[in-house]
Amino acid sequence: MKTKVTLNEIMRCYAEGRKIVASTAYDYTLTRILDPHVDIILVGDSLGNVIQGQETTLSVTLDDVVYHSRPVVRGAQHALVVADLPFLSYQMGPKEALASSGRVVKEAGVAAVKLEGGRDYADTVRFIVRAGIPVMGHLGLTPQFFHRMGGHRVQGRDAKSAQVIREDAEALQESGAFAIVLEGIPSSLAAEITETLVIPTIGIGAGINCSGQILVSYDLLGLTDFAGRKAPRMVKEFLDGRSIMGEAIAEYANDVRESIFPAEEHSFS
Repeated sequence: MKTKVTLNEIMRCYAEGRKIVASTAYDYTLTRILDPHVDIILVGDSLGNVIQGQETTLSVTLDDVVYHSRPVVRGAQHALVVADLPFLSYQMGPKEALASSGRVVKEAGVAAVKLEGGRDYADTVRFIVRAGIPVMGHLGLTPQFFHRMGGHRVQGRDAKSAQVIREDAEALQESGAFAIVLEGIPSSLAAEITETLVIPTIGIGAGINCSGQILVSYDLLGLTDFAGRKAPRMVKEFLDGRSIMGEAIAEYANDVRESIFPAEEHSFS
């Protein structure tokens, strides 16, 4: 059985140049499947999209994150569990942010929290870290800023916005963040930031040169319904999960209708 991943192990992995593997989970069963293979499991506010069927993550509440974090923590015997701080659970100031972070640590048992935003939240990150709770940052395409960005758009493509992301990354590092997710930015910019920082970068749609990668589990398993649209460029579907599961459910439905299931071996005398 693998040993439990701690923050020290994540930093050791980074120092030795080993890629950090991360994905998302929102329940016990999926966690048990992911856990032996990944270093970090994120209870992401992406649950708003893949669990709740929302267009954005903005409706996700702190109660939602606490609820979904509990079974993930119970299922994760190996991976480090990190929970997202959802929209408006930390933006109103450091004290509120610490209270929100404390809830998911105390009530769900996660090891760290993640929040979106750069230098505007540097003091908030510092305040949470000072209380003993590790913080992961998130820059670039930040879903909680959906409306300000005008949708889910690649960020940092021009010199001015790229410089903002660079400075935000440095501010988060100086504030005590142990890692930064870089989402939806040019691979050259992500490589430059990764080379400059002394903490890991976790990429999603940010190229191969980040310290590690994260994908939403439902996306990598081919379970996400993109409503007839092609999966986003940053997503690789490693399994045609919807088709495989659909075939199994169709077979089950047929066996019930044709009185094939349950058979004798599935029944009690």
